[in-house]
Amino acid sequence: MSVKVASLAGFCFGVDRAVRRLDEVLEKKDEKTTVYTLGPLIHNPQMISHYEKRGVITSSPENIEEIYRKTDENHRTVILLRAHGVKKETEEKLREYEKNNEYFTVADCTCPYVKKIHRIVESKCDKNTPLIVVGSKEHPEVEGILSYANGKKYVFSSSDELSQTKIPEEEAVVVAQTTQNISEWKKCQKIIKKLCTNPQFFDTICSVTENRQSEVDSLSRNSDIMLIIGGKNSSNSNKLYHIAKQNCPRTYFIENISELPDFSLQPECRVGIAAGASTPMGIIKEVETIMNEKTLMDGENFAELLEQSFKTLHTGETVKGVITAVSANEIFVDLGTKTTGVISTDELGDDVSPEALAKYKVGDEIEAIVIKVSDADGVATLSRKKIERLQNWSKIVEAYNNSEVLTGKIVDVVKGGVIISVKDVRVFIPASHTGLAKDADLSVLRGTTQKVKIIDLDESRNRAIASIRAVLREEKKAREDAFWAEIEEGKRYEGTVKSIKSYGAFVDLGGVSGMVHITELSWSRIKNPSEVVKEGQKISVYVKSFDKETGRISLGYKAEEDDPWLKFKSQYKVDDVVSCKIISLLPFGAFAEIIPGADGLIHISQIANKKIAKPADVLNVGDTVDAKITEIDDDNRKISLSMRALIEEKEEEENAMPEDYIPDDAESDEEAAPADVESDEETAPADAE
Repeated sequence: MSVKVASLAGFCFGVDRAVRRLDEVLEKKDEKTTVYTLGPLIHNPQMISHYEKRGVITSSPENIEEIYRKTDENHRTVILLRAHGVKKETEEKLREYEKNNEYFTVADCTCPYVKKIHRIVESKCDKNTPLIVVGSKEHPEVEGILSYANGKKYVFSSSDELSQTKIPEEEAVVVAQTTQNISEWKKCQKIIKKLCTNPQFFDTICSVTENRQSEVDSLSRNSDIMLIIGGKNSSNSNKLYHIAKQNCPRTYFIENISELPDFSLQPECRVGIAAGASTPMGIIKEVETIMNEKTLMDGENFAELLEQSFKTLHTGETVKGVITAVSANEIFVDLGTKTTGVISTDELGDDVSPEALAKYKVGDEIEAIVIKVSDADGVATLSRKKIERLQNWSKIVEAYNNSEVLTGKIVDVVKGGVIISVKDVRVFIPASHTGLAKDADLSVLRGTTQKVKIIDLDESRNRAIASIRAVLREEKKAREDAFWAEIEEGKRYEGTVKSIKSYGAFVDLGGVSGMVHITELSWSRIKNPSEVVKEGQKISVYVKSFDKETGRISLGYKAEEDDPWLKFKSQYKVDDVVSCKIISLLPFGAFAEIIPGADGLIHISQIANKKIAKPADVLNVGDTVDAKITEIDDDNRKISLSMRALIEEKEEEENAMPEDYIPDDAESDEEAAPADVESDEETAPADAE
């Protein structure tokens, strides 16, 4: 008889990540902290029971408000989101609670594959684009997925159910539950293509699930008995059971060894063992051991089975042990088994310096991964580096799910981009996401420290893609939001001229740009803004007006104290005579500069004391003339000048007759008066008086 265990039996990446996260939380918790999971963390009753004994409370979304109300400094809360994910509104409420209470912490243990579906649905399913989910309607993963859609939503558990339904939709987004049966998914795709005009399919079945189902299909075809180990409420375990049952009639679905059926095994019997993604390796090994014992009772080779029973370590298994010795090249670890663990310095980590080795002390506990077991030598070769990489990779995944900004160092320039080391993980940054211009020299980034966001993951290959540009965009958006929150008319800013157009200059105010119109650059008339400012020049400006909706900002540059109009008003008034320079000639008159920036109009009728055809008949640009200020329009800043008034005044002056004026002929008559006139007066008869 033979017993074969599927190579992919046991925890998938998402479940392992969730369990590790819970273990980390429990290691750090103090007596004031209560740890909750929002729903069963994974679908395995044995694991849930194990953690309940360690004080973990399984709660539900209906209780989170009550939990939040009693959370304070002396009653701290850590609440973990289940691996299957939660509804969007539930997570948003939890994040708001976390934001408002420093003693309320949320740890997201949602499987990255499930998170990926959330992002697809949220971005693709608007009010006009319905969502079709192929999966179990009551499953918490599906409930969470549906909460991210804004329009119509359909859920079908099988191709049979789908074929009996009419979906009058032209377009639809179609996704599958991560643990959906592959063959059913393919059947559903064919049916949906007939029902919808333009469906968008997204292959969201977890690659591990797909491979696990394929392996069970093959194993069950070559087995006389199949044992599927998993929680009864585990969707992926149920899928494995139905796949195996189709090929192997003697297929049994069990949760642990207590549910093993009582059957006898023939010597030629072939037993296949597979397990769901939430099944602990310990339970799988127990079932395997029992089946081997049954083989022993049926007469199998005792020596062979005894030898096998001593193989308590398995390649790829994570183990913990105590350091018993440290040498220059190796660390020896007591694993509590007949084999001794050995970690070479090459497998300790990327840093193999003496200083790094010095941190490992005899008596310290250490965790590592088994990479090789030699029963003959009694040695298990371990790797600390691999477990650190797994832990670091889980941090990368977590940062991706939480849209966290990470910091790392650019360590290499490769074809199409650069490599950044983030948490000791090499991450690729495409050239288009470096923040540099197209075709720029990427080598300028080598050795620099950069902030990045993880924008894509390939979980199966432990590869990630990051973006510097995404962080720069977010930082710019934050600066813009802060700017618009504080802007007000009259507020002054120090800015940099970033571009010049014929109509004005654009000024960078720190991530937000405003424009200084050409008329606001100088009190004098200018033909181009470059006469006043240059690109790259730092200038002081103030806000004249702004529109938050359109993002437009009108800026002022010229200073009030330099206003030529105020200077003019302080020096001149109506009826003053000014010496001014002709600066332009128009059909209706001439403009003359009184002082720089203050011009007046000499109307054509005020140029001469006679009718002229055009101003150019009398004046030339550049002439200096005297004119009289006849009007000052303060509201419109207009000055009226007159040359004619001065001409007429001069003519009147020349033609005016003084009061003591005596004509020449009158003076001659007086001088020629007869001498006897006076004599006659003197000789007048006395009686005349």
